[in-house]
Amino acid sequence: MDGTVLVADDDRTIRTVLTQALTRAGCKVHATSSLVTLMRWVEEGKGDLVISDVVMPDGNGLEQLPKIAAARPGLPVIVISAQNTIMTAIQAAEAEAYDYLPKPFDLPDLMKRAARALEIKRRVPQPRSDVAAEESSDLPLVGRTAAMQGLYRLVARVMNTTMPVLITGESGTGKSLIARAIHDFSDRRGQPFVVASGADLEGMDGPSTALARAKGGSLLFDEVGDLSDSAQGRIVRMLDALGDTAPRIMSTSQTDLMHGLENGTFRQDLFYRLGGVTINVPSLRERVDDIPLLADHFLARIEREGAPVRSMSAPALDMIRTYSWPGNVRQLENAVRRLVFTATGEEITGPEVESVLGSQPAMEKLNTMGDGDKLSASVGKHLRRYFDLHGGELPPSGLYNRILREIEAPLIEIALDATAGNQAKCADLLGINRNTLRKKITELDIRVTRRRKLM
Repeated sequence: MDGTVLVADDDRTIRTVLTQALTRAGCKVHATSSLVTLMRWVEEGKGDLVISDVVMPDGNGLEQLPKIAAARPGLPVIVISAQNTIMTAIQAAEAEAYDYLPKPFDLPDLMKRAARALEIKRRVPQPRSDVAAEESSDLPLVGRTAAMQGLYRLVARVMNTTMPVLITGESGTGKSLIARAIHDFSDRRGQPFVVASGADLEGMDGPSTALARAKGGSLLFDEVGDLSDSAQGRIVRMLDALGDTAPRIMSTSQTDLMHGLENGTFRQDLFYRLGGVTINVPSLRERVDDIPLLADHFLARIEREGAPVRSMSAPALDMIRTYSWPGNVRQLENAVRRLVFTATGEEITGPEVESVLGSQPAMEKLNTMGDGDKLSASVGKHLRRYFDLHGGELPPSGLYNRILREIEAPLIEIALDATAGNQAKCADLLGINRNTLRKKITELDIRVTRRRKLM
């Protein structure tokens, strides 16, 4: 790797680690804790790549991106930030940052991105919409978990493409909010955003009416898995007749469309027309570490509406993290809202949370055996499909070992990832001998990558 890298971060540890890693890779490095100094270097013509934090003592790194572009067109900027929200990722993409990484970041991954950035010129930036930012600033799309960060980056990459987007996830996860964010931060933001439900699509003119309302904006088909076969057919015919000025097509579904294809309730031709890019919104059970962030977000939102100031006690936070939240983010918001108005003091207590959650439907502890039962049911469902696909004939022999291999490989890969590639910790986590783990890694051809996390 060759070139000069300008590093701007107010964390001395991050500056030191990046300087050492980039220097070892063959780069020259200038590091600073000041955006003023960074901009002076840029204007002096120094640097082939900028790696910058967002929140700095003397300003906001995102706000410097247009100035960097004006002073040095083509100079790539990698944004790193502890502000783990979809807004940061989208604003970084809108300001034409070369890349965005949340903190804590994977150092080898950042080094690979830096190497690519030194070889690729950046596109000329387009002005961002302050109106769209204001309208979407309250979206509860916050989270620092890997699942949410991956979602943010995918949204940022697809928002200005013309590909159709299928957004999947359970009820209450925020699928429609993702669609709205894609529209509000895309180059179609000045055009209509139209949501078409099943009722809107009934009748021969239903799809064409929705299309006319959307004009050149975005048209969202809400819960396509619930549409009747006739409505699906009308959408297919409408999509086949789209012209150059057609709106961006998006759709949401909380049902398994693949299962719908198999049982004949969802049309295959519609599935392939809608699924250009699939974005899966994780359930709250898959992002437990984001629950305190979401609770704080909702407390602040309700306070802005004129409600009493409230905060969560440690026992209260522990309790809301323990539950499975079958209603996902929407259910969490409703519970927090109820707690704000029923709590007797400024700090919400554990018993108060227990009282509110006790009246919630279908509430299960996350650490019960229910998850194991769900895994067994999923495996059984997969195996029944596998047998059904052979049309009444038996599958090829050796099924036992093939199925065990399919389950064993992802289990070991996920455990290795969770332990940052530390085989001793992974073996202990799995409850197997370290030599056995090494043998399995070789047999299953699993790639082991040790990662280093930076705060």
